[in-house]
Amino acid sequence: MKNKYKIILSIVLLIGIAVTSYFWATGSISSNYGYRSALKDNPPVAGPALGDPATSRVIIVLIDGLRYDTSLDQKVMPFLNELRANGASAKMHSQPPSFSEPGYSTILTGAWPEINDGPALNLDYADIPTFTQDDLFSAVHDAGFKTAISGYYWFEKLVPQAAVDFSYYTPGEDAQADNDVVVAATPFLQNSSINLVLIHIDQVDYAGHHEGGPQSPNWDSAATRADNLLLFIANQIDLEKDTIVVFSDHGHILAGGHGGQDPDILIEPFVIAGAGVQQGVVTEIDMVDIAPTIAALMGSRLPASSQGQVRTDMISVSPSVETALPGAVAAQQSALVTTYAEAMGKTVDKNELSYGADVTAYQKIINKIHDSKLLWQRILRALPAAVLLGGAIFLILRKRKEGAEGWIVGAVTYVVLFNFRYVVLSKKTYSLSSVTGEMDLILYTAVTAALAFLIAFLVKILVNKLPRKKPGDAVLDIFGLGFTTVFLVALPVVISFVLNGILVTWTLPDYLTSFVSLLSLIQILVICGVTLLSAAIIALVLLLIPTKLKSKRKSTR
Repeated sequence: MKNKYKIILSIVLLIGIAVTSYFWATGSISSNYGYRSALKDNPPVAGPALGDPATSRVIIVLIDGLRYDTSLDQKVMPFLNELRANGASAKMHSQPPSFSEPGYSTILTGAWPEINDGPALNLDYADIPTFTQDDLFSAVHDAGFKTAISGYYWFEKLVPQAAVDFSYYTPGEDAQADNDVVVAATPFLQNSSINLVLIHIDQVDYAGHHEGGPQSPNWDSAATRADNLLLFIANQIDLEKDTIVVFSDHGHILAGGHGGQDPDILIEPFVIAGAGVQQGVVTEIDMVDIAPTIAALMGSRLPASSQGQVRTDMISVSPSVETALPGAVAAQQSALVTTYAEAMGKTVDKNELSYGADVTAYQKIINKIHDSKLLWQRILRALPAAVLLGGAIFLILRKRKEGAEGWIVGAVTYVVLFNFRYVVLSKKTYSLSSVTGEMDLILYTAVTAALAFLIAFLVKILVNKLPRKKPGDAVLDIFGLGFTTVFLVALPVVISFVLNGILVTWTLPDYLTSFVSLLSLIQILVICGVTLLSAAIIALVLLLIPTKLKSKRKSTR
C-alpha cells in the first residue's frame, strides 16, 4: 500500500515536471521572439545635423555572413584586400544574438540589440517591426540627402521607407539574387544625386546555411563571387569623391550557422576607402560605431540611440563637423542615458552627464543602471533556487539505501551519452548557431535524450537485477533513476533561472546559459515521458514473469 502512494505521487510529479518544462521552453522561445527594447515607446529625441559632408556620397556594401578570416584571404577576396590596402580597416566586434535582423538593426541604429528595438531573433517577413529608434537612413534623409537600398526584403520592413528614396528588395538569397540586387543598384550608383546607398550581398550567408558552411569549398566560391560584385560596384563610383564601406553582420561557425555567442561569429571585417578616409589605419571597432561614423562623414545628425563612437581615427570629417562633433556627442549621449534611466525607473544626476565626447563614460552609466537592476533580480531568484537544489540533494542522499548510488551512476551515464552524441558525433555547439530550425532542435534533442535514457535504463536493469524485484519496487527504482537524471539535467535550468529569469522581459538573456537551459528543458520533458514508459514496461514484464521465476525471486530474498 505504501508503494502504491509513492508510485502515484511519482507519476503526478513526473507529469507536473514535464508540463512545466514544456511551458517553460515554449515561453522562453516566444519571449525571445517577442522581446522589445525598454526604449520602444520613448526613444531619445534626435539632435540637429552636424555640418558639411566630407564625401560626395557613401556606398555601403554589406556582405552577409562573411567571416573575418575569409575576408583576409587574398586568393579568395583579392579586391576587398586591395580596398583594405588603399583605405582603413578594422576587426569589428558584435554582440549576441548574432542573427541578421538584430545585426542589421545594430548596424543602422548604432545601438546594441538590448536597446535598438530590432528583433532579437529573425522574424518572418510579415512580423518584422520597423525601427522605433532613430537610424542612419532617417538621419541622412532628414539632412536633405537622397538614399537608396538594394537587397534582401527584410530591409523593407526594418528601415522606415519614408527615409528611402529608391529601393529594390528581393526574397532571394543566392548568387542569382545577388546579381539581381547589383543590377538593380547600378542606376543608384550612377546617379550622383543619391548620397547614401546600401547594397546587400547575401550569397556567402547562403553558402553558410545551405552549401556546407565555411568548411566547404562552396564557401570560398561564394566569397569570390561576392568579391567580384564588390569590384563591379567600386567601378561604378569615383573614390576620389565617394566613399565605400564594406562589412558583414556576423560570421559563421565552421559547420555553418550563427545566432549564438560563438567567438568566430562575433568578429567581422570592416573596410572603408575613398574620400574622407585616413589611409593605412588598421584598428578594432565595435559594430555600433558604424552608424555614427558614417553620419559624421556625411554631416547628418548622430542616430539618437547610438551607443557607438565616431571613429575619427579612420575618417577625416569636414571643419564644420569637427567643430560641432564634441557638443553633439555629449548632447546625444546625455539624452540617451537620461531616456534609458527613465525607462529603468532611475534618475541620473546632471553631474554624471559631464563627460564631453567620451562615449565610453556615458555607456558605463547605462551599464551600471542595467547591471544594478539585474543584480537585485538575480539575488531574489538565487534564494528559491538554492532551496530547491538543497532539497533535491537532501532527498537523493536520504535515499542512498534504496539505490541512490545506482541512480546517480545512471544519471551520469545519461549525461555523458547525450553530450557525447551532441558534441563529438554531431559536432554541435552549445549555441543558437547550431540550430537549423525549431523543429530540428526539438526532434534531435528528443531522439538523443530518449536513446541515452533507454541505455541508462538497460544498464540499470542489468546492474540492479530489476527482474528479481517486486513490480512496485522495480517501478520505484526506475522512478528514482528518472528523478535523479532530471535533477542532473536541470542544473543548467536552475543556473539560467538565476541569471536570466524564466522569460525574456526587459533585458536580453545570457545566450550561453539560456540556450543550454532550453536544451535541458527539452531533455527533461523527454526523460519524464520515457521514465513513465519504462516504468510501465518493467511493471508489465514483471507481472507476466512465469510463476517459476517469481518463486525463484522469492527464495532469494
